Amino acid sequence: MATNASSGDAPQENAPLKRVMGPKLLLLFIVGDILGTGVYALTGQVAKEVGGAAWLPFLVAFGVALLTALSYLELVTKYPKAAGAALYVHKAFGVHFLTFIVCFTVMCSGLTSAATASQAFAANMFAAFGMEADKTWITVGALGFMALVMLVNLRGASESVRANVVLTLIELSGLLMVILLGFYAMSEGQADFSRVIAFDTPEDKSVFLAVTSATALAFFAMVGFEDSVNMAEETHNPSRIFPKVMLTGLGLTAVIYVLVSICAVALVPVGELASSSTPLVLVVKRAAPGLPVEYIMPVISMFAVANSALINMMMASRLLYGMSRQGVLPSFLAHVHRRNQTPWTAILFTTVLAFGLIILVALGDSEAIRALGGTTALLLLGVFAFVNVAVLVLRRHPVKHEHFRINRVVPWLGAAACLFLVTPLTGRDVIQYQVAGWLLLLGVVMWGVTYLARRKEDKMQLDPAALD
Repeated sequence: MATNASSGDAPQENAPLKRVMGPKLLLLFIVGDILGTGVYALTGQVAKEVGGAAWLPFLVAFGVALLTALSYLELVTKYPKAAGAALYVHKAFGVHFLTFIVCFTVMCSGLTSAATASQAFAANMFAAFGMEADKTWITVGALGFMALVMLVNLRGASESVRANVVLTLIELSGLLMVILLGFYAMSEGQADFSRVIAFDTPEDKSVFLAVTSATALAFFAMVGFEDSVNMAEETHNPSRIFPKVMLTGLGLTAVIYVLVSICAVALVPVGELASSSTPLVLVVKRAAPGLPVEYIMPVISMFAVANSALINMMMASRLLYGMSRQGVLPSFLAHVHRRNQTPWTAILFTTVLAFGLIILVALGDSEAIRALGGTTALLLLGVFAFVNVAVLVLRRHPVKHEHFRINRVVPWLGAAACLFLVTPLTGRDVIQYQVAGWLLLLGVVMWGVTYLARRKEDKMQLDPAALD
């Protein structure tokens, strides 16, 4: 995250970060970052596209994520710095505007992810109280939750490793509850396994188009692994432990997602899953109708998605703050609250954008969670395509220390897969392109205004390593 210190604290700003994370904590960080809103909120929407074979899009999404993760591993072990995609793209291409677009796209993905989480939070909150809520009330609840996140952010909340561990364990407990209760119900003969292998695609889509459309949506559940590279400077011996830990984390989440989706479609008809805004709560109710577990699950889901929203809104506001301090966005976004020492203008600005996203999709015909989750995946897939290409470009610039290397074919396949999932060939909803387009257009306009205002000062010096 961007630092809140003043320029007079230069020695402190330039000090190396403390290496506090070993393999276990890093694994929990990766698993916790991947788990969350996606599987809790989108299982029903994925099933809507492909029917009972809802596990397949999650498996395909894992394959695409794995290709990109391998590219990230080569780059993070080659350049163990906290900056992520912006640093790699900047080193590869050296074009400040492109680096800015990558940074702004990552920021936008945080906003859409947080907005998705707010919708899921509101839906689970009403479910926890046993209330039936329509689209309007869920939207109101989502706006209220986002306002609460803003207040916490303004107070100076910090993401600590301990908090992440606790929330990760809560997320895991919910998913393990679904799996264990699901298999128990299956053993009691309550499951219909014929649905697990049944493709039930929309009439206007072929099986291939339905699977790719569902994969583009399911990919939202796999994102998060890329955030771990920002912890490189705080990890013991990152070049050695990152490959094993990241691949283990991705593999564990993929297994959990496949098992959850199998349990879901085996216990609940696809139509009911698709129409529910809290699909996993419905699965738990069906698996154990006589247990009070059905009241606990919505609360667990609320914790899972709340963590995702707070982390993403913090990331988005700090990125805006960092870009403003470097002179590539308007200077008002760099204002810091005197008492709380938080970037309050950037926090307010990102919150307003999140409000707009929630209202925009609420006014449209598409399901809010589907539209926002799909937009998040769309934005990050674009970034991942650049990262995969950056691996190939940076092969020309060797470093002295040993690092993880992948076969040249992997980044080519990763870039191709990411670019394909970005295109309309996947059957994406038009609203996802509209939301992403408006957000990026806003970024370009802000860049242009800042450039015109500061072109004589020559202060637009974007350093991606300073954005974290």
